[in-house]
Amino acid sequence: MDYYNTEKVNEHITAIRSLTGEILYLIEGEEEAALIDTCLGVGQLKELVTALTQKPLNVLLTHGHIDHALGAPEFDRVYMNNKDVELYKAMSPLPERKGYMEAGLSPEIFSQIREEDFVPPMPEKEFLDLEDGMVLDLGGIHIVAVSYPGHTQGSMCFLIREEKILILGDACNNSTFLFAPESSPVEEYRDTTVAVAEKTKGRYDRVFISHQVMETGCDILENMAALCGDIMERKTDDVPFEFMGMKACVAKKCNERFERLDGKCGNVIYSKERIWKEKKEV
Repeated sequence: MDYYNTEKVNEHITAIRSLTGEILYLIEGEEEAALIDTCLGVGQLKELVTALTQKPLNVLLTHGHIDHALGAPEFDRVYMNNKDVELYKAMSPLPERKGYMEAGLSPEIFSQIREEDFVPPMPEKEFLDLEDGMVLDLGGIHIVAVSYPGHTQGSMCFLIREEKILILGDACNNSTFLFAPESSPVEEYRDTTVAVAEKTKGRYDRVFISHQVMETGCDILENMAALCGDIMERKTDDVPFEFMGMKACVAKKCNERFERLDGKCGNVIYSKERIWKEKKEV
């Protein structure tokens, strides 16, 4: 089974789309390459990446969730913010990964996934710490790491400096999950989003995300901060949502690809019990 397909974005960037809908990014400079995210640890990702580039490879993880970090054991030089190491460990077991795939694929397709297609769990994988402001020089292409806690406490986004592209991963997208225990309350996430928008202002003119659609609007950070304000003021649609046994609300009505029906980019799926920095009546 072909678990991945690729799309050449430009001279330096290739998008890698997975069967379960994640989008990874391979960035190539003159001397080295970087892979942003590793998906679920299934489908021989390293073999694919090696076929795409023979340059020394760095792996940068946006965060420690099951669908972004669990392919890490295939690679040697892997960076992740150390705040997500315990999250990565908790999501390493094969039953967790199989459950995620089974929930997202049709029974016909899931039945074709073989045991040997999975990367064996490595919960004690050692990571290089990914810190805010770190710059990776690939040779003519520089990747700047930007801390963006909220979706998880170790979430990071990346500026491809020469391309003026901001890769947000799951930190801010059309279906930003803020209902899991590792997520920040909406109010705290709003403040962080405002800070990231200020830090990256004027440094990008394209924005890429990691699920469903590759590219979204450059106003997503501003939209997201405003949407968090709407949640706090109870001006949202609050469409019921359930994911792997957890219940939450989609802030604004959207289609099956999580594109908002009002035409704006950026949406939050949140828990009404976790809106404020300090617990208040909701």
